[in-house]
Amino acid sequence: MLGAVGAFVGMSAVAGLLVTAAVTPAIAATGMAANNSIGVFEGLPEYLEVGQLAQPTTIYAKTADGGDYAMATFYSQNRLPVGFSQISQAAKDAAIAGEDPRFYSHGGVDIQGTLRGVLSTVSGGGVQGGSSITQQYVKNVLLQKCEAMPVKSDEQKKAYQTCVDDSTGVTPDRKVKEMKYAIGIEKKYTKDEILQGYLNIAGFGGSVYGIEAAAKYYYNTTAAALTPAQAASLLAIVNEPTTLKIDNPDSETNGAANGYAKNKERRDYILQKMYQYKKLTKAQYDEAIKTPIQPVITPSTRGCTTAGGAAYFCDYVQRIIQNDPSFGKDKDSRTAAFNRGGYKIYTTLDLDLQKVAEDTISSYVPKTYSVDIGGVLVGVQPGTGRVLYMAQNKNFSDDPDVLNTSNEYTSVNYATDQDYGGSNGFQVGSTYKVFTLAEWLKQGHSLYESVNANVRTYNQSTFTDSCNGPHEGAPWRPTNDSPGEEGWRSAQNATTNSINTAFVAMASELDLCEIKKDAEAFGVHSANGDPLATNPAAILGTNNIAPLTMATAFAGIANNGMTCTPIAIDKIVGADGKEVPAPASKCTQAIDPAVANTMAKALQGPVENGTAQGMNTTGVDMLGKTGTTDNNEQLWLVAATTKVAGAYWVGNITGHQDMRRIWPTHGTTPAIARKAVMQTMMSSAVGKYGGDDFPAAPDKLVRGVQVAIPDLTGKTPAEAQSILKGVGLQMADGGQQDSTAPAGTVSGTDPAPGTSVGKGAVVTVFTSNGSLVAVPNVVNQKLSEAQKALTAAGFGVKVNGGGGPTSTVTAQDPAGGTPAKAGTQVTLTVTDPSAKPTPGAKDNGK
Repeated sequence: MLGAVGAFVGMSAVAGLLVTAAVTPAIAATGMAANNSIGVFEGLPEYLEVGQLAQPTTIYAKTADGGDYAMATFYSQNRLPVGFSQISQAAKDAAIAGEDPRFYSHGGVDIQGTLRGVLSTVSGGGVQGGSSITQQYVKNVLLQKCEAMPVKSDEQKKAYQTCVDDSTGVTPDRKVKEMKYAIGIEKKYTKDEILQGYLNIAGFGGSVYGIEAAAKYYYNTTAAALTPAQAASLLAIVNEPTTLKIDNPDSETNGAANGYAKNKERRDYILQKMYQYKKLTKAQYDEAIKTPIQPVITPSTRGCTTAGGAAYFCDYVQRIIQNDPSFGKDKDSRTAAFNRGGYKIYTTLDLDLQKVAEDTISSYVPKTYSVDIGGVLVGVQPGTGRVLYMAQNKNFSDDPDVLNTSNEYTSVNYATDQDYGGSNGFQVGSTYKVFTLAEWLKQGHSLYESVNANVRTYNQSTFTDSCNGPHEGAPWRPTNDSPGEEGWRSAQNATTNSINTAFVAMASELDLCEIKKDAEAFGVHSANGDPLATNPAAILGTNNIAPLTMATAFAGIANNGMTCTPIAIDKIVGADGKEVPAPASKCTQAIDPAVANTMAKALQGPVENGTAQGMNTTGVDMLGKTGTTDNNEQLWLVAATTKVAGAYWVGNITGHQDMRRIWPTHGTTPAIARKAVMQTMMSSAVGKYGGDDFPAAPDKLVRGVQVAIPDLTGKTPAEAQSILKGVGLQMADGGQQDSTAPAGTVSGTDPAPGTSVGKGAVVTVFTSNGSLVAVPNVVNQKLSEAQKALTAAGFGVKVNGGGGPTSTVTAQDPAGGTPAKAGTQVTLTVTDPSAKPTPGAKDNGK
């Protein structure tokens, strides 16, 4: 009794103040005080910042005809704010009749209703009812501010609950503050603006807020088209949102068994009040009363699951906002901004290419198989970084119950980094060799320059790494994917055929740290954020990288070395209709254009006649590179034109299955099928975007510095190798051959001395076995002297035409200087000066 009396006295005092301060808008505006006690009331703050209502955020993609396709909607409160004229008069009348009949006559606080609340408080033992629509609007505005608060930590949860209690708690102090705020609202806004705000902010059960969203959800109509029966049913929910909502016919409180009796009871009360205040005719009232509660529940689906095959792209867009500091100081505030900010996000997604990507990945990589395999197709636009398509073989879901049912579902986006919903990445295999090629060219080597690609054992400490110093570890003996790839290989041949041993030989002449820096310049990084490894094996692709990252790097190669970070958003429009700055691509010159253009030339090799031969059927310049990891566990094919770059990954998510030993689709293996996958994808890209010729590569980086092969005849092999190395050439041992040179010395080269070749070219050096002797030149010698000389040299002698010792040799066969084996017969032609002239012969000397 004493508590009730105390509450009565307290509330009566408040009511007394309000009789003076708020009975009409005119008096409230003057701040007139009846006595000194009104000063306490006037000391309370009256200004309340309404702020922006929580609204859904929608992600769009452009259709082929230039329209905007809504891919997905996100919200913490399903609200669709509408203007005053977009709300039916029935809804406005229902709100006033049910909640605040004197709304248009009081100054923000209904004194009669407040006094009724005082009496209810006394009889019920607590502060009750009596709130005007303006007061309810104030309470909802305050509650909106609470709803925007993060609630992860215990401290945050405590702060949130304190905010809610301060906004909705049933205490005299809170009611006084609410009343003062209501008076301030009435001073600042018109009655129609307050009613509109109230109908847009009110909760209609669950996550449905505002009259427009309620009309759509409960009756599949608009706020403008609500009938009196529908409007009254919806406004009934506002009174008790949990118990009076009508979306669950099986609930105990408002189920089908009682015909939504609770809602109907409140609805009919509102309709009776509307009739009482002459807002309905008798006929309208009778029709509305006999109308059964028949909702047409139309759920507003939210989240990326509504985006179908583009769900992973949708999730990527969402995480871009969550990771961008411009949308909030921390991830919680950024998530709240995304779910409540009412953004219209227009993305870079090309629906045409996305459809091709979805169909292709679905055709070649099954959602489920005897082993858990995954596949991704992702593409970007060179020069802008715009992500054009992103598809993978799994269905998207972030529902734990769904994820536990089958590995057909996953929330992990295999195309992106871990911070953007992706995985730890996948080893990229030989696609990483392009960065060794970049450093090779940067250091002045050329495509035609050759290295020793023989299988050899390397001491890892002999590799240069200015980042981390010498590498320790067991001796390393890299091998190739196929036999017959050893020997001396040019950088172009090594790229075309993806020869591991050749690239290891190239890297052994370079700095592993600089190779890593080249990769980073092209935007390459580990998917989990770890630093890129620089150990020798890393040049063959042991770093774990996301497919989007590799597509971005190859786009940079195709774009004259200018690499642009990926973006997925073209434009963002806020709830107020103003454009919000979207995360922008950052373009940097990763490498000198001359080097990039030479890389592009080299990377046309795999597509034209190498490991990806047959992929390009477009007639447009295209570069590409395959990648295969140890035991064929992960497969890659990355390609680019000047207009579109794309990456294809297929491989193990869990386990260690050999991708060359399974036949999941098309009666073939993923290893064989990857060319067909990218042929389809890149052909579609060229069909829509076209493509230009790659710029010509400079001859210096293609052919390199030209060197004349020196004459090494007679040199020892060691001397020959030193001389060749000194002029930038490599030596290959051609073995022994018959020669007049001293045994063990150089007898000849291939190419021949004086031939111009590129720096680094291989010169085959032959050594003499000493088996040949140069035939002495005996022409013009007397026969006897000639015979003696030839015999001494080990040759046989045959004389044509006889002749005496004083005869002169006029010809010999083989000629003098000809290499020949000992014992070879030399035929001499001679003349005898003592012989008499033949009768009848003329003396031509006279």
